[in-house]
Amino acid sequence: MKCKIIIPSTLALAAIAGLSFLYSGLYPMGADVPHTKLTYWVLETLRERSIARASSKLQIPDLNSPAMLLAGGADYNDMCTSCHLKPGQQKSDMSQGLYPQPPNLTKDTDDHDHSHGDNSDIDQAARRQFWIIKHGIKASGMPAWGLTHDDERIWAMVAFLKKLPQLTEQQYQIITARKGNSGMQH
Repeated sequence: MKCKIIIPSTLALAAIAGLSFLYSGLYPMGADVPHTKLTYWVLETLRERSIARASSKLQIPDLNSPAMLLAGGADYNDMCTSCHLKPGQQKSDMSQGLYPQPPNLTKDTDDHDHSHGDNSDIDQAARRQFWIIKHGIKASGMPAWGLTHDDERIWAMVAFLKKLPQLTEQQYQIITARKGNSGMQH
């Protein structure tokens, strides 16, 4: 009999406390104040599990095509460097001002201070990158490029991302240069 009173009462009190905190405005939402460890863990776990589930069945094209590398490189240079940087660049005003900070994609996955589960599964890493580029990530500053770019163009960016950590500044400049108006349309 006591359980029938204690459990619902405890749940009701927890709900009231949670709603009180939610409406209090006490949680700092500024991008210059980090989340608590618990909040960060919850959000990162939710994000990574959601992306892994949503991207698990994507079919990966041949990402070794030089044409894909060139097309993806030019798009990366135009759309991504202000947040994710380029070889030789350590920070930008945008990358410093975002929270959580975007990964520096010029570094290998293990070196850019972001956890993404099992980094040894190359195919899943490609699926994950494609999904993130296409759909974006809520409340992170990462836009959904799939609204304006077709899948082929997004896979080209994934092909480029595979090579990016190994590129020198000079190689990057050559690969990312657009050839007049003959490149892919914006």
